[in-house]
Amino acid sequence: MFDGLSKKLLSVFGKIRNKGILTDNDINSTVREIRISLLEADVALNVVKNFIEDIKLKLKDHNVIKSVTPEQTIIKVVYDELVKFLGNDNNDFNYKSVMFVGLQGSGKTTTSAKFANLLQKKFNKKCLLVSLDTYRPAAIEQLQILATSNNIDFFENFSDSDKPIEIAHKAHNFSDKYDVVIYDTAGRTYLDNKMMEELLKIKSVINPKDIFLAIDIMTGQSALNIAKSFNENLNLTGLVLTRVDGDARGGVALSAKAVTNCQIKFIGTGEKISDIEVFHPERIASRILDQGDVISLVEKAIDANVADSVANVKVGREFDLNGMESYLKQIEKIGGMKGIMRFIPGIKQVQAKLNEGGISDKLISKQIAIIRSMTPKERKQPTILNASRRKRIAEGCGQDVSAVNKLVQQYEQIRTVMIKMTNGNFMQNMLHNFRK
Repeated sequence: MFDGLSKKLLSVFGKIRNKGILTDNDINSTVREIRISLLEADVALNVVKNFIEDIKLKLKDHNVIKSVTPEQTIIKVVYDELVKFLGNDNNDFNYKSVMFVGLQGSGKTTTSAKFANLLQKKFNKKCLLVSLDTYRPAAIEQLQILATSNNIDFFENFSDSDKPIEIAHKAHNFSDKYDVVIYDTAGRTYLDNKMMEELLKIKSVINPKDIFLAIDIMTGQSALNIAKSFNENLNLTGLVLTRVDGDARGGVALSAKAVTNCQIKFIGTGEKISDIEVFHPERIASRILDQGDVISLVEKAIDANVADSVANVKVGREFDLNGMESYLKQIEKIGGMKGIMRFIPGIKQVQAKLNEGGISDKLISKQIAIIRSMTPKERKQPTILNASRRKRIAEGCGQDVSAVNKLVQQYEQIRTVMIKMTNGNFMQNMLHNFRK
């Protein structure tokens, strides 16, 4: 989502990298380029104006810039302002009833299921999903299928003739058995009074503690006007950004909090039920500035139970190709190479070279296929992999011998690094220490 903005900001920072001091001319030219970068990223004009004014004031405070380099100064000031505009990190997860609203196609239904799945898996909350969308064909069935396939309770004690208000009333009377009840309301292709009146009636029936607006960031600036209208009518308590994994320019994310004065709570990062993240302004700002987000990466590893599986993998001098396969599977489980790389500091500056090197999720699958074409003895003792064995393995998995050679080379490099690490289990220690 923020790739374009990140590249432009990093280019701006790079122009002052070798400066000894930060002059007024440097500040003015840098701020001007940051302004252009934000506007090109589709950030709302009034947000850009306030953002730039605040940056300029802080950069001209010479007490701030004397102790560090000009580049570090600007990165720190921009980071602080990004965090301020993205909002506070105040997600306490003390949810009881949540009403999801939004336009048709904004991702309310899938987001409702993702939200329930997150609360059940990560916070041990017993959730009930309720569909109030009696208008869109198969909307109720869609939510029911998502609920059933992920072991989430679905409210079905209503008749086909019931209206959304009636279903809401029945579900509300049934809600005492659950920690959290999540209502998926109907959307429209555009805002209209009839839709808003129905939402207000539903709100009066269920009296939700929270009302979340699902915003498809691919809709650009128009999403902000939609958010303002929903907030004025319903008093929203949170925003959920969907399709964040797409190629949108990211301006909506940077503008939403400032325009609506409503906190972004979650972001949808993909199609899978697990592709939802708690919105942490500090971490998002860090990703935008290519400073990485190691905490989120470790959390993803823990959520995927990678820490437990790592503990069962022999390391250091005992690390063999069985262990290599296990590590490759763990990378896939966390989200593949693309899923991991977006959290790594400095990754955007070497992204092009990584792409040229063919580093991708397909490469991981190919490497696993190579290992599975080996005999148990070859996996256990990689040193016996001579030319004839490597040729047979390549033929068995339908790849070139060069691919087998590259895998063995990578294995040796990983094994060497692991031997140098304390006790040979750096990753295990990192994950378990974080979990504590």
